[in-house]
Amino acid sequence: MAVSASDSQDIFLDAASLDAVLGALVTQLDAYVFPAVAEKIQADIEQRLEAGGYGDIKGGQQLADTLTAQLQEMSGDRNLRLHFSPVPLPHIEPEAAPDPAELERQYQASRRRNFDLNKVERLAGNIGYIQLFSFEPPEFAGDALAAAMTLVTHTAALIFDLRHSQGGSPATVALLCSYLFPAHPPIHLNDLYWSETDETHQWWTVPYVPGQRYLNKPVFALTSPETFSAAEEFAYNLQVLKRGAVVGETTRGGANPGRGFRLHDHFWVFMPTGQAINPVTGKNWDTTGVLPTVKVPTETALDTAHLMALNHLLESGAEGVARRELEEALPRVERSLQQRRQDLIANLGGSQ
Repeated sequence: MAVSASDSQDIFLDAASLDAVLGALVTQLDAYVFPAVAEKIQADIEQRLEAGGYGDIKGGQQLADTLTAQLQEMSGDRNLRLHFSPVPLPHIEPEAAPDPAELERQYQASRRRNFDLNKVERLAGNIGYIQLFSFEPPEFAGDALAAAMTLVTHTAALIFDLRHSQGGSPATVALLCSYLFPAHPPIHLNDLYWSETDETHQWWTVPYVPGQRYLNKPVFALTSPETFSAAEEFAYNLQVLKRGAVVGETTRGGANPGRGFRLHDHFWVFMPTGQAINPVTGKNWDTTGVLPTVKVPTETALDTAHLMALNHLLESGAEGVARRELEEALPRVERSLQQRRQDLIANLGGSQ
């Protein structure tokens, strides 16, 4: 195998190298969470190899793009993907203990981002608002999440903004969900089945959380096509358990966890090795995404949820100062929502 002189970011693949990558991929597919699908893909790759079906592939990126398209077409799984690296990949044992220095680097990087707790606010009408860019591990983000929930404890309704949340730790999903349900009885949230070990990890709400729980008050989760993985689970849990309304657009649709496998000096594959199984529905949101309770454009989701919360509180009989604040906030949010709708329409007209 030689680096292409015309493009230092690619490599030239000879026949032996191509066979080696594809052979390693066929072998590694044994770890895929859906064995029947894996067998179908393995047979297809082997048949194509025998028929010379990959003979026109000469570059590393070309192979990655071609195989990714084939893998996803045959599996319907957008998480199944072959990756190419122009520089040699390191050898990392999947079961190796995390390096303390690397863990500290990750912690400091997460800390600089405030553990992806991007914003915590009290909106007009005493509505709490928490914007999460990811669900960082609880050993990183636990204290920050507790502080955020403390800040919104006395609000009358709570909005979680997950429109730009790219996933994270299921343990953090369980921790945050625990704030929204009573301590007892525990609530069964999700199962993760791992095909490699034939084991199932159950996720439940926890009996203790720092600070007060957020109970018997309306909860909303904002979603978009960017909302992914752990953020989708959080929204799905709220929806299935009838604890909150999902407002926005259908999410990206990544439910099944997995990891990367090194195939070659320049290629690795990411494949799901686990399957999320909701104990209520018996299924998950993979490929379909989480369907919103109230479907609106991403750009209007916050104002829509805010307006829903204000109306709910007014209809619930708020009195005195609380009612006056709700009545003052309502027309402002209505005007903001109307303006965002007009802006969307104007932008659509301008793009034609």
